[in-house]
Amino acid sequence: MTTRLKPDRKAAALFAKIAEVAAEAGYEIYPVGGYVRDLMLGQPGNDIDFVVVGDAPALAKKLKSPLKAHALVTYSRFGTSLLQTRDFKLEFATARKESYSSDSRKPEVESADLRNDLSRRDFTINAMAMSIGTKDWGKVIDPFKGVKDLTRKILRTPLEPEQTFSDDPLRMMRAVRFAARFQFRIQKSCFEAIRKNVERLAIVSQERITEEFNKIMLSKKPSVGLKLLEDSGLMKRFLPEFSATKGVEQRKEYHHKDVFFHTLQVIDQLSEHTDKLPLRLAALFHDIAKPRTKRFDENSGWTFHGHEVVGERMTGAIMRRMKYGNEDIAYVKKLVRLHLRPMALVNEEVTDSALRRLLFLSGEDFDDLMLLCRADITSKNPNKVRRHLKNYEIVIEKARQVEERDRMRAFKSPVDGREIMELFGLAPGPKVGQIKKFIEEAILEGDIPNEHEAAMKLLLDNKNRFF
Repeated sequence: MTTRLKPDRKAAALFAKIAEVAAEAGYEIYPVGGYVRDLMLGQPGNDIDFVVVGDAPALAKKLKSPLKAHALVTYSRFGTSLLQTRDFKLEFATARKESYSSDSRKPEVESADLRNDLSRRDFTINAMAMSIGTKDWGKVIDPFKGVKDLTRKILRTPLEPEQTFSDDPLRMMRAVRFAARFQFRIQKSCFEAIRKNVERLAIVSQERITEEFNKIMLSKKPSVGLKLLEDSGLMKRFLPEFSATKGVEQRKEYHHKDVFFHTLQVIDQLSEHTDKLPLRLAALFHDIAKPRTKRFDENSGWTFHGHEVVGERMTGAIMRRMKYGNEDIAYVKKLVRLHLRPMALVNEEVTDSALRRLLFLSGEDFDDLMLLCRADITSKNPNKVRRHLKNYEIVIEKARQVEERDRMRAFKSPVDGREIMELFGLAPGPKVGQIKKFIEEAILEGDIPNEHEAAMKLLLDNKNRFF
């Protein structure tokens, strides 16, 4: 049965112009891969890949003017060109086949026909093309039964899976990413091939692994992908600390819940409210140190004292290894360090000083911290869940009242370092920092308001203690 697609008006006009120029040049050209797949799923994008049976860079050059493209970038070595129009980002690649050496995922490339080009792609759902010629307009070219696999919601490789994953091990991460994104099942033989080839991930750069991992974390339900990473053995290759959270140990009548599955639930619950990647990463790492801090107390059972402090250090080391940026690392470390603080403030007798400190430490990320804390409630007892959520609402309301009065979330010392140096005739150095810390502590304790005049008076009244 022939499948035909109907692009929208803008895409159809674009394809007609491209097909016209290609025919004049004597080339065949086809939209392929993700655009065709997503059009079939009713979610067409504006990034379109084309395969050219001929010279792709030469054709792209001919298309720049007719398409009124404002940018043309060519990579002659790879036989590809990029064109940017007002509405579309277009990539043109010369049809090719590839061969790989065992120590690299960079292939040797030679020209090929359309079928050979489609065969080198990662999955059958990405190995489809669409005709844009006048004769077969909209016809899906599907040599590896990708249409059927889309219908069946299954991920399968066009060629033998072990060879596919060995040639380019990043495809194993992509398999998990697509399974998480589309809620598809990875074919059994493909999944077994991933398990057999996990060691091959060593030839992939950490940046590329992290890029795929981020996309998994940003899927609608990240636990799907995270569980597949663990079950396949991929997780142990690049994030063994998270694999170590899996498992439940029991002594006497005491047991602790599986930290791995608790964390998956936290991430999913958080993801219902935010697409912010660093916040989702904070959920991933919030209990990362529990295996290292786990102790058994004969009287009270399992304890994880200090797991937030150890977790902060572990988070920094892991995220640096995974090549995250310094800003994201600092943000995630902060939330891991603070994620237990709000629950300690639910008592009716909690002081304004404690709330000021939480607001000061969390700063502009207080709301994110509270989102994480809410998501961290995974009890199966609905009454307990309601009680904890109510407690957090109390903390939020108390914090709001303190914030209105003391402006701690965007806290900045009312006396800056320059004023301190002028007041006491100091040169830049640690003494200036000590004096600023003295002011901050006085404000946090409620001894003075967060105001310049009060802070200056405090310094003058306590001048002798600094020297």
